[in-house]
Amino acid sequence: MLSSPHTHENGLQAVMPAPLPVAELVLGKPVEEVCALIPRLFNLCRTAQSVAVRMALGVRVDDTHDLRREIKREHILRLAVILPTRLGMVPLEIPGRDDEVAAGLFGQERFAETPEAFEAFLASGKGVALVFNAIRGVFDAGEAVTGVLPCLVDDTVFDDVAIENSVAARHPDHPVLRYVEDQFGRGPLWRAVARAVDLQAVLDGDLPEPRVTTQGVAMVPAARGTYSVAAQTQGGKVIQFRRATPTDHMLAPDGIMQRSLASLPVAKHDQAGLLVDILDPCTPLEVRGMADA
Repeated sequence: MLSSPHTHENGLQAVMPAPLPVAELVLGKPVEEVCALIPRLFNLCRTAQSVAVRMALGVRVDDTHDLRREIKREHILRLAVILPTRLGMVPLEIPGRDDEVAAGLFGQERFAETPEAFEAFLASGKGVALVFNAIRGVFDAGEAVTGVLPCLVDDTVFDDVAIENSVAARHPDHPVLRYVEDQFGRGPLWRAVARAVDLQAVLDGDLPEPRVTTQGVAMVPAARGTYSVAAQTQGGKVIQFRRATPTDHMLAPDGIMQRSLASLPVAKHDQAGLLVDILDPCTPLEVRGMADA
C-alpha cells in the first residue's frame, strides 16, 4: 500500500498512513497461525481476507457463505447509512431479511436493469434513489472521474499500476452502469450505482467464485473489488507472502484516487470527503490542499 502523498494538478493530496509490514509479520510463522492472524490485523473484509489466505496456503475452506454476507452487509451499510449521513440526510432504514433488501433500498423487487427503469427509480425518490439524486446534484458530468482503466487480470495482480479493481469491474456490461457512464463518466454516481448493482448480484447469488490462478494466487471477491494473496510454505511455515487489495490498486500512481481527485474542480474541494466516502478505501486517509470555503 502506498504511504507517500500524491499531489494533483488542483493541489489536492491524498495522504495515507504507513502500511502494515504484513509480510514481515507472517514470515516464519506456522500456517495455521497465519490463517488466524491476517483477519485480526484488519477491521474490514475479514472474511474475504481469511478465505484468500487459507486458499493461498492450501488450507481447506469449508464454506464461503459468510463471504456473501460480509459483502452484502458492507454494501448496505455504505448505501443506507454512511453515504446518506455524509450527504446530510437521515439514514435509510436497514432491511433485515434478504427478501426485504430490494424492496427497502430499491423500492421494488430488483434493482433497475435498464436506463429507463433507472430513471424511473430516481424519479420515485425511494430508498437509495435519494442518495443517487443527491450525488448527482453534487457532482456534474465529468467531475471526479477516472476515465477507463484496465481491469484486474491474473498477470497484473501485484503490479503497482493503475487498475480498475472495484465492484464496478464485476459488472462491465450492466446497462445501467453503461448509461450512467455515458451521462456522467466513471465518477461518483457511477461508483455508487455500482454498489447497488453488486448488491443485487449478491442477493442473486451471482458473485464470482473464489479461485486460485495458474500462478498460485488466491483471488477472492470482496466488498471493494478483488482481494488477492500468494504464499509459499516450507516445513509447515510461511516463507513467502504477498497480498494485494482493491485499495492498493485504488491508491496506485495515476489510479482511481489520484484521477478522481485530479478531476474534482477547485470550487468543489469541500466535497473531497464525500468523494473519498464513495470511493471507500479500506484505510483511513487525509485529503490535504483543499481550497478555502
